Amino acid sequence: MVDSKSKNILKVRDDFDYIELVWKKDEKHFLLDSEQKVNWCPDGFCMKNELRSRIEPWLTSLFQSEHLSLLIGSGLSTAIQYDACGSANNGMDSSFPVTVFSDQIKKAAKESAERTGRKEKNIEDIIRVTNEVIRGLSILEESGEIEDCSLKLKTLRTELESVITDFSENISQIEASIATADSEKRESAFNKLVMFLMSFASRTGTRDRLNLFTTNYDRLIEAGADVAGLRLIDRFVGVLSPIFRSSRMDVDMHYNPPGIRGEPRYLEGVVRFTKLHGSLDWVNIKGDIRRIGLPFGAKSIKPFLETAGLSADYASLMIYPNSAKDRETAEYPYVELFRDFAAALCQPNSTLVTYGYSFGDDHINRVIRDMLTIPSTHLVVINYGDSSGRIMDKYETWGRKSQMSLIIGKELAQIDELVNYYLPKPSIDRASIRMADILNQRFNQEPKVNEQVEVDL
Repeated sequence: MVDSKSKNILKVRDDFDYIELVWKKDEKHFLLDSEQKVNWCPDGFCMKNELRSRIEPWLTSLFQSEHLSLLIGSGLSTAIQYDACGSANNGMDSSFPVTVFSDQIKKAAKESAERTGRKEKNIEDIIRVTNEVIRGLSILEESGEIEDCSLKLKTLRTELESVITDFSENISQIEASIATADSEKRESAFNKLVMFLMSFASRTGTRDRLNLFTTNYDRLIEAGADVAGLRLIDRFVGVLSPIFRSSRMDVDMHYNPPGIRGEPRYLEGVVRFTKLHGSLDWVNIKGDIRRIGLPFGAKSIKPFLETAGLSADYASLMIYPNSAKDRETAEYPYVELFRDFAAALCQPNSTLVTYGYSFGDDHINRVIRDMLTIPSTHLVVINYGDSSGRIMDKYETWGRKSQMSLIIGKELAQIDELVNYYLPKPSIDRASIRMADILNQRFNQEPKVNEQVEVDL
């Protein structure tokens, strides 16, 4: 297994297999593994600009595929929080002061984590298993087969609500730490977030919209989209208290160019947005999923749950897999969200880019694997590292190496390196694109490093 802690892993364009690169800080170049040989790096070392000229055009072509999807994991929130605050916390600590069936729940949670390739259980595993125990106890409550079943059930529900409370407040504190960080560092971090999002969202009018998916519960992407001026289209309908609708229609935004007759054109800067695991501001209110008006960076959710007319508590938060009592609610709205995910990915000429996703969710991995059975699809994995080995395991076992590109490692996938060197320029201006082509053809000029976008926070 590749040690991604010290090496960078790269596979793009026509590479038959991945190569391993070590960054030599003193010499300011990448050193190729001595046993590997590639025709584009005959000397065994290369500069950042040389790598950029190989990676950036490849990503540019993939980003203009007929269908483009971006799956963001916790790595993006960690990168932005670290950049703004100097430290990071993903909120997935598995501590749980459970007193009822404690050993059984922890054992089952650990087994669940190991099945997905994770060495340690996290809070999602604990919540999932505890919900299953509660469901089982609810069925057995009237049978009398378990001593003090009603008391144990009540205690377990109370403890579960407590851990969901702590978990949600922890996520809220992560947002607050970014919002209250030093203004200069916060602005720099949001500049990078804007550059990152715009690199993917800059689609020409003849291409399908970017489908943006995330497993994160925080609202960092929404905050970045607000700063960038991106319009996010999701399943929620309404203004004051948006409600989740199952009857999804292909709502989009168009405009009529002045003085031009014919079909309306796509409005630029529009993205289809799906939060696969729910969100910090989604609440189950009498069977309806509503999005509450929770400001980014609020230090506590409680005051907003107590808003008149909601009658909601922490147990009502739709944080996966926080299922409610009946089967219908347990599957809703997640079944709708994953249907959107599969529909966006599993179609011809589709490209999926993952960033900060460590392939630890089987229900997501199954859809990605099914996508790769379509020959014209492509998967691009961009990740800070692969300490668990799950990414390289999928690369080796799925058997679709020609349809996969890998950009893994600190010196390749760190948010600074990405936006400055390797991601395409966030522009759909035809004049600038044509000018770059002409300069490249006539003078063979190297493309410049992306300039930082100035934003006001």
